Amino acid sequence: MPPGSTVSPGSTVSSAAGVWPALPPGVADVLRPELGRAAEEVIDAIQREVPEYARPDDETYTSTVRRAVHQATAQFVLQIADPGTSREATTDLFRDIGRIEAAEGRSLEPLQSALRLGARVTWRMLCEQAVRGSLSIDVIRPVGEALFLYLDELAAACSEGFTQASAEVAGELERRRRRLLDLIVTDPPVSREAVADLARAAGWALPRRVAVVALEDRSQDHFGPLPALPPDVLVDVARLDPCLLVPDPDGPGRAEVIERGLRGWTGALGPAVPLARAASSLRWARQTLALARRGAVAAGRGMADGRAVAGRAPAGGSRGLIRCEEHLATLLLSADEELGRVLSAVQLAPLARLRPVQQDMVADTLLAWLQNAGNARLAAGQLHVHPQTVRYRLRQIQELFGPVLAEPGARFELEVALRARELLRAGAAGRRRP
Repeated sequence: MPPGSTVSPGSTVSSAAGVWPALPPGVADVLRPELGRAAEEVIDAIQREVPEYARPDDETYTSTVRRAVHQATAQFVLQIADPGTSREATTDLFRDIGRIEAAEGRSLEPLQSALRLGARVTWRMLCEQAVRGSLSIDVIRPVGEALFLYLDELAAACSEGFTQASAEVAGELERRRRRLLDLIVTDPPVSREAVADLARAAGWALPRRVAVVALEDRSQDHFGPLPALPPDVLVDVARLDPCLLVPDPDGPGRAEVIERGLRGWTGALGPAVPLARAASSLRWARQTLALARRGAVAAGRGMADGRAVAGRAPAGGSRGLIRCEEHLATLLLSADEELGRVLSAVQLAPLARLRPVQQDMVADTLLAWLQNAGNARLAAGQLHVHPQTVRYRLRQIQELFGPVLAEPGARFELEVALRARELLRAGAAGRRRP
């Protein structure tokens, strides 16, 4: 008898499901001869009316169903005979059945339907016995109460097992998905077969193209919890370099969904690449995030690809989701800072004749003029100065650089050098910033 339960002639027993009704001792003797027939009718009804359990060719599954029904009906009669009888073996069995349902990816609804169906079949047989006179009509009500209390206990055991197994399955699935993310972004890449095997185990369909988002370390206090993202996105914020992998990023509205999901975070969305090149997408995303920390790029078009004043991003870097595809030229220029420094020194040698403050002013004006196809008025608007100021500076620039300003190839090289110079300035400012 469970601890805390009491039984005596004519009394009741308290259980987790409720108060077990008092029944005459002879009721169990009347029910016992009908156990086998009752169990078989319940099994037949379940396999006929619950599609998930109609598996005539699966001997293992059919055997489990038969054992569960026979044990449950036998336990019910034992309980009628002695309400204090231990139900541990039966509840353990149904707890295991709940675990099996979770492991096989089903919901609890088929199992609950089977339990309800078993109770209805048993209740109908009890009523038939009352009609035949085997059971007194006075005991039908308390036997029915006992039956549905017993059903509640079995349902609770199933639910407990299902919940435990679901948590374990979810935890294991999450571990597999994190491991899968590690494999996909490994450089050099692992074999496609290894990725495919783990993807199957993680329930993840292999996409044709992916993009990787590098996230700023969430240990910084301005990050909130990661919101829900589409279920096919692989996420690991516990890595040394937190990131997530987006399948089929070129789909309609896909990037916008990810951006909304990452609201409150700072991250860089790498370019879309074939699955085997995911490590490259992550590398470029990390480089873009590093540029954002230095203030060299911002969300939206940044300093080297856009037309902001001298291209400068706000102090302290960018916030939000930065798309690498909007900063590919900046990434290319920043790939080799030493070469960028040499390029700037060679192409911008005339600036050395000026004082440092003048160098910055002239370089900013020349870059704005080149970016605006030689239109002084547009360059002035970009620099927030009067067009006449730009024209004055352009006369100085003409004196410094001479006829090369009229050559398309030379203008291209000058613009590349000026952009590289801006990146180097941003990097130096970022290193000085606390």
